[in-house]
Amino acid sequence: MEASLPSEIDRLGALLRRGGVVAFPTETFYGLGALARDPAAVERLARAKGRPDGKPLPLVAADAGMVQEVAVLDGLARRLAERFWPGPLTLVLPARPGLPAPITGGTGTVGIRVPGSEVARALCRAAGGAIVSTSANPAGGPPPVAAGALDAGLLARIDGVLDAGPTPGGLPSTVVRVDGGRLTLLRDGAVPFAELERTARLAPAGPLG
Repeated sequence: MEASLPSEIDRLGALLRRGGVVAFPTETFYGLGALARDPAAVERLARAKGRPDGKPLPLVAADAGMVQEVAVLDGLARRLAERFWPGPLTLVLPARPGLPAPITGGTGTVGIRVPGSEVARALCRAAGGAIVSTSANPAGGPPPVAAGALDAGLLARIDGVLDAGPTPGGLPSTVVRVDGGRLTLLRDGAVPFAELERTARLAPAGPLG
C-alpha cells in the first residue's frame, strides 16, 4: 500500500461514516460505496448509479466477523469463505434484520464478500462496517478500471474518490447463493464454479475468524 493511501483511506472512511457516497478500488474494478447500515446513504448511491428498483446491491466487508454483522455465515457458506476469502467470490446469504431495502431487494438475502483488495478491506475498517460495492458506473455502462475512467456525471453525484491506481479488471466476482447445503450459481466470474463445488464436497471447515 502506498505511503499516502492510509490518510486517504481514513478520510474516505470518515466520509462514509457521515453518510457519504464514494468510489473505491476492488480487486477487479472500481466500486461505488456507502455504509450498508445507513439507509439514506444507500438510497443516494442507488440514485447516483441509476440502479433499477428491486435489484439488490452487493456488499464488501473487511473480514468474516464484519460479514456476520449483516449476514448469517455458517455451514457451507463458512467453508467457502474460509477457502476463497479474501477474493472475488460473492456469497448470497440470509440477511440480518435492519438492512436498507435496496441492499436486499426484498429477498431477505444479501450478497457479500471479503474482497482481495487490501485497500477495499482497509476502507471497510475505516468506515466501521460493511459497505456497498456495486460497479462505479451509471447503470448499463462499462465498469471502470481507474479513477480517471469514472463517468463525469456520476462523479458529480458522489462525495469522493479513493484513487489507488488502476485495478486489474478481468472477470467480476463469481456470485453463488448458499441455501443450507445447496450451492446455486447466479453469475459466472473469477472463481470457477467447479472449484466451489469441489470445496462443497470437502469436510467442514474449522473456526472462522
